[in-house]
Amino acid sequence: MSASSQPVQDSDMLDRKESTSDYTDREASNCDSPKAAAVWTKVDFFVLPVVTLVYFLSSLDRSNVGNARIAGLQQDLKMTDNQYSIALTATLITYTLIDIPSNLVLNAIGPRWMVPTMVILWGITCTLQGVVHNYAGLIVARLFLGLFEGGLLPAICLYLSSFYPRRQLQLRIAIMFSATSMASAFSGLLAAAILKMEGVGNKPGWAWLFILEGLFTVLFGVSCYWLLPNTPNTLTFLSKEEKQLVLYALHEDGIISGDEKDETYTKVNFIHTFRQPHVILVMIIGFMNGSTLSGLAYFLPSIVANLGYSGTKAQLMSVPPFAVGAVLSIVTAFFADRFGQRGLNIVFFATIAMIGFSIFYVSFVDHVRYGSLFLLVPGTYCIAPPLGTWLANNSAPLIRRATALGLLPAMTNLGSILSTWLLGAISPAPRYTSATVTLLVFQIVIILCAALNMVWLVRENRRKACSRAAIGAEQQHSIIGEGDDSIWFEYVL
Repeated sequence: MSASSQPVQDSDMLDRKESTSDYTDREASNCDSPKAAAVWTKVDFFVLPVVTLVYFLSSLDRSNVGNARIAGLQQDLKMTDNQYSIALTATLITYTLIDIPSNLVLNAIGPRWMVPTMVILWGITCTLQGVVHNYAGLIVARLFLGLFEGGLLPAICLYLSSFYPRRQLQLRIAIMFSATSMASAFSGLLAAAILKMEGVGNKPGWAWLFILEGLFTVLFGVSCYWLLPNTPNTLTFLSKEEKQLVLYALHEDGIISGDEKDETYTKVNFIHTFRQPHVILVMIIGFMNGSTLSGLAYFLPSIVANLGYSGTKAQLMSVPPFAVGAVLSIVTAFFADRFGQRGLNIVFFATIAMIGFSIFYVSFVDHVRYGSLFLLVPGTYCIAPPLGTWLANNSAPLIRRATALGLLPAMTNLGSILSTWLLGAISPAPRYTSATVTLLVFQIVIILCAALNMVWLVRENRRKACSRAAIGAEQQHSIIGEGDDSIWFEYVL
């Protein structure tokens, strides 16, 4: 018996004496029923566009330094390749340090206040990058950018996991995370347009890139105070019946609404997260994938420029691989949710990325190497949604989920620090030999860790099934208190 089949014991939240109780029980038990699907579509309509645009702006404002670099930033600020890598590392240091703490306080502050404030602060910082005149000023700006933006990804993943049942989460995270691919694609188009402002106001084109993108982020951040729902129970566009359906489905998965008192937020649960094998294995994958993903986000315009393209054309030619990645991520997430598979998703795309890096390494033909980007970019970017979803699906209660989701981007950022030096200083263009070999090996390690994690989860599910059979089905109870340790909590593969 899976965790999703357990009864809810919160009678205050789900008043079964009301006339809507039969409707709620029947529909919530089948999230694919027409009425339930209509409710989740309503939630999608009001929640997903906001968080997707927030993450789009985050990705755009973090990675536009790559576009600024080939537009003259490095030359104008008189930076060496090593100094450019240090500037990228500065962002990642503060980004990494803030991930877990910010996720732990999110529950107390509430996403409706915390997320928009983060958006406004990093938008201001991005804007200020456009007025720096030297290397030191850029370092300071990048440090604060990482500080204000760092907690966003774990916050959004935790936020979405409080609105959707486990088997519906990857598609929503994939839609949100597709913003990264869209931002990487759109940044080339936007940069090509903004850089035409070269000399306006006596500022270089790369300065206007930071200023205009940053100002838009600030404006959208202000609007998020009104646009972003706080918890499922505050979705004013849902009827009472529909709210009950949502809350029932969440309780069945052991998810506590932000409106309820959570007594699981303890030091013991926090520490226990770091000892769980399925968390440790996902962290290793996160480090490897983070190295690849950030390396491409920051350096793909430069890589394309070294394949025979230049100027605006280099910006535009970096667009198609990311666009392919965005589409594939959403399509495969639909099937991953339907069949409850995360690990196979990761193995498939790591294999695709491995093939792409192999072609990039062995070929000396620029057009062939550019073609390999259509394998390695989607292969890398499409790993992130199932990775975050896998962790969210298999971490309970809330404190463990918040800790794990904060730890994952911390590990990916440590990988990002490695990639900034691999591609920025250690491995010279145009071959990027050392970086290519390293990232190729990382894909192999990702495949092995994902396979090992699936084996461990299968074994644990079998152990729990035996324990349930031993005590009898009549002993079933809520899993909210015990979380993923409960024998009634079934891990998602």
